[in-house]
Amino acid sequence: MSETIEIENVTQPGKLYRVNRAKYDAARAALLAVLPAEAPGLTARDAQAAMKAHLPEDLFPGGEKVGWWMKAAQLDLEAKRIIARSTGSPLRFHRL
Repeated sequence: MSETIEIENVTQPGKLYRVNRAKYDAARAALLAVLPAEAPGLTARDAQAAMKAHLPEDLFPGGEKVGWWMKAAQLDLEAKRIIARSTGSPLRFHRL
């Protein structure tokens, strides 16, 4: 059985979700590697595309499910105040 970790969701304070630790850790590291430190940051689409080069092929064959894991990491990192979203449309994200 795969090890799991609890993550948060900035849009649902207090609620925790259990996810695969290895995939989450890889997605988190990849997202933090591609997000700039200054606003306005990257759109979700641009961050997702950039993350693919940073993800291990054995966990994400062919970039499979990158979008879901990017969103999970993004919501958790926002809840932990490690990244932030810029105002306006489209949403953009940057490291704090």
